[in-house]
Amino acid sequence: MANHFDLAASAHAEMLREGFQPDFPDGTKAQINQIYSSVNGSHNNMRDLRGLLWSSIDNDTSRDLDQIEVAERTDGGIRMRVGVADVSASVAKNTPIDQHAAFQTKTVYTGVRNFPMLPNELSTDLTSLNENVDRAAMVVEFVVDPQGCRSQPAIYEAMVRNKAQLAYSRVGPWLEGKAGPDMKIAGSLALQEQLKLQDEAAQALREQRVSEGALEFNRIEADPVIIDGKVHSIQTAPRNHATELIEDFMIAANETMAETLRAAGRSCIRRVVRTPERWDRIVDLVGRYGTQLPAEADSTALNTFLRKQRKLDPVHYPDLSLAIIKLMGPGEYVLSSGTDKEPLGHFGLAARDYTHSTAPNRRFADLVMQRIVRAMLANEPPPYTDAELTAIATQCNLQEKAGHKVERTMQKRVAAVALADSIGKVFRGVVTGASQKGTYVRIFDPPVEGRVVRGEEGLDVGDTVTVKLLHTNPQMAYIDFARVPGR
Repeated sequence: MANHFDLAASAHAEMLREGFQPDFPDGTKAQINQIYSSVNGSHNNMRDLRGLLWSSIDNDTSRDLDQIEVAERTDGGIRMRVGVADVSASVAKNTPIDQHAAFQTKTVYTGVRNFPMLPNELSTDLTSLNENVDRAAMVVEFVVDPQGCRSQPAIYEAMVRNKAQLAYSRVGPWLEGKAGPDMKIAGSLALQEQLKLQDEAAQALREQRVSEGALEFNRIEADPVIIDGKVHSIQTAPRNHATELIEDFMIAANETMAETLRAAGRSCIRRVVRTPERWDRIVDLVGRYGTQLPAEADSTALNTFLRKQRKLDPVHYPDLSLAIIKLMGPGEYVLSSGTDKEPLGHFGLAARDYTHSTAPNRRFADLVMQRIVRAMLANEPPPYTDAELTAIATQCNLQEKAGHKVERTMQKRVAAVALADSIGKVFRGVVTGASQKGTYVRIFDPPVEGRVVRGEEGLDVGDTVTVKLLHTNPQMAYIDFARVPGR
């Protein structure tokens, strides 16, 4: 029965249930045709950076490419350029496509079907930084010195050309020396040197950020293998040098963007994580591991503990990370007025100035930020009032929560389908929850969570156990295990 469960239809229904509008409105096709017909290849008033060795690194199956990078060694350090797809040049404010994006606020990824914020004709084609095509981009530039500090910031429009579309799964192991280069990298010494230079800059940025108190988490995420619409297996999503490299440049570009707008006195939307209100709960949790944190919130002390615990107990570390993330509270979008002298910062990144700006194909907040920056560069009035930005931030927060619900539910359903042929098999795992609501276990391979419905007595969070798969139900998103006695 599970093998015949229609996951794509289930995902669509889940989107509707959580208040999304998964289908594009009337007028979308006409607007797409108008956008395509208006593309004339004019590059006036733009820098031409198509000759640089730009590359992108993303998931193996990603088609909505928002970000490309290129590095250059200078006397003062490594000059980084992060090119962000210029979506604002194609999608005008208050048009049908923009209004749909403003309501959805994000692309929702369910594993079996994606629900794009923008039509695929744009997000995976005209406004995607695809390989070997000319594209307009908003470039964020900065120099990274050997200590990982940024300087000489600049933001400008440019024409770019992605010379190599690469994947985390292949670039990461090569950078780490665990595997040879893939065909693209092997065929270009210049690309090899470029990626190593980028990695050098990224590691410097990361070490500087950690020294300032940024937190390093290591959550385990499941990545379904879908072939011809069918779930074949569940594997662990890669996290390696390549994923960290892109993350480091994304963070640095977002910080540069927020700093530049604050200096210009421009209102914008910021991405913040407030100083934890439940810091005392974090102190109690960490105290169980023999470490005493300060009474006042201190991200540096917390990350020192996290780094140590990750080395001491890698099996339980992902669940410890998740527990602390939940206690910290969610990230949120807020208005930052152009007159704010001390805007809210991002506790987890130890960043005073932070926003979301590097994924305008996937997040509406980033598209809004791009319009704000474009107006700043042109010395034009702001495209949004503070009241409009407040309303946008509120909608983004609401839809982010709803989107997470859709994605979590579908992850459970996909896992239930993937395990349907494994009834009776035995797995090792770790207990992730134990309360009156039930006892839950995360098995190690594949990385799937389910409920222990038999033999759960006496189990507590953190216990390593052996369990047997009893039952899966994709419709109800259930995966049920029984504890195997004596093992």
